Amino acid sequence: MSQQNDDPRDTVKRVTAACLKAVADRDEVTVEFVHGNPGVSEHAARLPAPSRRLTHEELTRLRGTADAFALKIRYHDEAVHRRRLPTGFQARRLFDSIEQIRVEAIGARDMAGVAQNLAFCLDETCRAGGLAEVASRDESQLADALHLLVRERLTAAPLPAAAAGLADLWRPWLGQRIGPLLARLHERMDDQEDFASTVREMMHALEIAEETDLPPEPDEEAEDDGTAQNQPPPQSRGSEQDSDTPLPGEGEDAEDSEDGEGTAVAEQDRMVDGGDDEMPSGPARWQSRLPNSGLAAEDSYKVYTTRFDEVIEADKLTEAEELNRLRAHLDQQLSHLQGVVSTLANRLQRHLMAKQTRSWMFDLDEGILDAGRLARIVIDPVHPLSFKRESDINFRDTVVTLLIDNSGSMRGRPITVAAMSADILARTLERCGVKVEILGFTTRAWKGGDSREQWVEAGKPKNPGRLNDLRHIVYKAADTPWRRARRNLGLMLREGLLKENIDGEALLWAFNRLMARPEQRRILMVISDGAPVDDATLSANPGNYLEQHLRDVIAWIESHSLVELSAIGIGHDVTRYYKRAVTIADAEELGGTMMKNLADLFDEDAGERDPRAPRRGARVH
Repeated sequence: MSQQNDDPRDTVKRVTAACLKAVADRDEVTVEFVHGNPGVSEHAARLPAPSRRLTHEELTRLRGTADAFALKIRYHDEAVHRRRLPTGFQARRLFDSIEQIRVEAIGARDMAGVAQNLAFCLDETCRAGGLAEVASRDESQLADALHLLVRERLTAAPLPAAAAGLADLWRPWLGQRIGPLLARLHERMDDQEDFASTVREMMHALEIAEETDLPPEPDEEAEDDGTAQNQPPPQSRGSEQDSDTPLPGEGEDAEDSEDGEGTAVAEQDRMVDGGDDEMPSGPARWQSRLPNSGLAAEDSYKVYTTRFDEVIEADKLTEAEELNRLRAHLDQQLSHLQGVVSTLANRLQRHLMAKQTRSWMFDLDEGILDAGRLARIVIDPVHPLSFKRESDINFRDTVVTLLIDNSGSMRGRPITVAAMSADILARTLERCGVKVEILGFTTRAWKGGDSREQWVEAGKPKNPGRLNDLRHIVYKAADTPWRRARRNLGLMLREGLLKENIDGEALLWAFNRLMARPEQRRILMVISDGAPVDDATLSANPGNYLEQHLRDVIAWIESHSLVELSAIGIGHDVTRYYKRAVTIADAEELGGTMMKNLADLFDEDAGERDPRAPRRGARVH
């Protein structure tokens, strides 16, 4: 009992939680320490759990995160924020970021200790982002440069050495265009309404926001407040990691779903913020909510029609006899790989089983009667009864989704190894009480299907959006036992199944299914061998149309949700898309890589033993 009380991590958690509540000036805030992504809402904060070997740098980083969350709770008005939020994807991300700078600047001005913690986090972020290596001005750096110059103006503190070079490159150019607006931001820092209006003017001057994002005239504002704030903006938004904005979307039938949109936004807010543990009822709630890319308004991501899309179980795509034949073929292939991958699977199983070794807490006032201590009562009848209780095993409350690219380029050895690895992994995790879902994504046709034909018949209107029919396949649902779903995995070997790949929508589909699950921890692993490709869509839209949408979806999931996202690229560099990713040269390495990645994710201290090791979410090469 004394050992539990002497654990330095418990002291750190207790003190950090107390400091967060004190800085937020709100005692009723719920503070949790998690091993997933941190987040904050009006009434709750989720902070990174301290590791066993807590370093000074990690402790300062934890304090900085707690201070940032506390200041947002204290100084941020979500109603004002939503009312002033711009419509463009990039504009929303920048707007959220600058609002966070505002609340941190107020806190840093009033509390010296908070200023030191925030400065440490900023310096670490700049160094991790490689800002010190920037030698020339590039349009892609505009948001980072503006972020730094706004912070410098609001806090009147020097920027970290790692960021000074980038800021100096952009300072003359930005000063010429928005110098007076930057000065006005400092004057209006304590008034969120006026501050937000100035930010929108500034983004419009930089051509980041649309004309409609200009602040309303005073005589229009009252009317807007009475109507517009009850209607969610039509396009997507993104934000920093501690933001509590909802997943945006725009589908083909957006007008038809307008009445229910507000409810979906509100429920998604609660999901992201962590302020409400209750999950939405199912993935259909977000089915049409697709993030828009950072393209021009007419090129923002959209779907020409969803009429011909399908989400289908694997056993519905072929006859039972054919499915049995394909499974037998997979078993033959599996025998050649059984030795290596099974050894790795057994290692993963031992790793997980070690975590579920029973541990008990003794000498409690309630629980299960401790029979081993009854002798004390016989000797001393006045001695109180002793109870015990089994400690919780956190890792069991986990669901893992494997999202496998079923495109034509995976044909042959890659898709065979992917099917075998998924099969072995599902069996291994099921033995340990962890649920696994196996999904695949492709299209129903090459070079466009019924969707493209409908577009052609309509006269080929400009900028149609996605022009192929999606086929999303459920090989194994999370609640389906492996023995009942094992036959389905053979379908991946069927000739003619693998066609084109639209990764962004597939990733969003898998994410929606995960968020409908009751488990507290959700892991999504993507296996792919290339960038998204669909000839019909790319021939009628900009060349980076699908790739930009994939980047937007990944950025949103990694920044806004509690889903732990990782990816494995087979002969394709996926590290340029995902923060946590690894690229393998040969498909034969896939099984071992999957096992190792999952072992690292289940190890609560993975990546934290060495303070210089990459943290969860860092890029792994």
